[in-house]
Amino acid sequence: MASSRLHIFVLAFCASLLFPSNCSHGDSGLQEKRAALFIFGDSLFDVGNNNYINTTISFKANNWPYGETFFKYPTGRASDGRLIPDFIAEYAKLPFIPPYLQPGFNNYTYGVNFASAGGGALSETHQGFVKDLKTQVSYFKNVEKQLRHKLGDAGAYTFLSEAVYLISIGSNDYYTPVLTNSSLFASHSHEEYVGMVVGNLTDVIKEIYKKGGRKFGFANGVPLGCIPSMRILKPENIGDCAEEVTALVKLHSRVVAKALLKLKSQLHGFRYSNANFYTPLTDTINNPSKYGFKEGKMACCGSGPYRGIMSCGGKNGSEFQLCDNVTEYVFFDSAHPTERVYQKISKLWWSGSPNVTKTSNNLKELFEV
Repeated sequence: MASSRLHIFVLAFCASLLFPSNCSHGDSGLQEKRAALFIFGDSLFDVGNNNYINTTISFKANNWPYGETFFKYPTGRASDGRLIPDFIAEYAKLPFIPPYLQPGFNNYTYGVNFASAGGGALSETHQGFVKDLKTQVSYFKNVEKQLRHKLGDAGAYTFLSEAVYLISIGSNDYYTPVLTNSSLFASHSHEEYVGMVVGNLTDVIKEIYKKGGRKFGFANGVPLGCIPSMRILKPENIGDCAEEVTALVKLHSRVVAKALLKLKSQLHGFRYSNANFYTPLTDTINNPSKYGFKEGKMACCGSGPYRGIMSCGGKNGSEFQLCDNVTEYVFFDSAHPTERVYQKISKLWWSGSPNVTKTSNNLKELFEV
């Protein structure tokens, strides 16, 4: 009887934990095996790495009202609550995956998040202020060395081959150069420039593959030209989407799709989920009521027309406005969606409607093999 009560107590205690997958299942005392999750990218995926680097407030989300909905305090996530990796971890029955740069964190049993807000596939993108994709992969190599030390070469390779790798990169490589007309962007055709971005991405995939990585998820097709900060670029066309950025995003998605098919033919065992969110997100922005929102174009937090000036939380010393009900909005700040939007597109990616994941797997399928 005492043993039964103890077992019930343990189960109840486990259920109350923030990280339920740390608990043992059943009477065996054995943990259920889960594929680890390694995350690379930009502000769509950064869960707090930029809190721990010397950068400007523009690349941080560590002040109120960021995080107000779910966490009740700012965590470094550029939204009112959770991001795509948080939801994917939940669907995969994993705990929240912590930021790599979090002091004292060195337990990679469930993976780690390397993403840095403002980061790009090109090292020139916000150079010196954020961690670009190449730097993030150097962090991954450090983790791989620690895993080999702990598990042995064969054990580490097996662990990494069973893991899933999520990548969201490219937006900053297009967003900032269009705004600033950077010399690198201006000196190349759109095709050449996109080729450099995707070339860096494929190089990184190959490096992870060499260490054992086989299962990859790519977030593409965010309608970057239609975010609030882009709608205010041209006073004569205020409210319109930025056509040049839209064209770059579409070109990027096409080139990535071709590159992934090529990699699949070259790399034995390479599997991927290529999520193109352009159509569902664009439809949500243009027809918010269809998806349970009231406002699709104006941000909840910011200032100026469409609240498209990046001032949320007092960034750059500016005053800002904040909406009354964030759940009614598609965008939280001038560049990032709300938690509700992230949840909806995470479900699409996880369960995989064909017009979102195209010819590739959905994420659930990657975790099941």
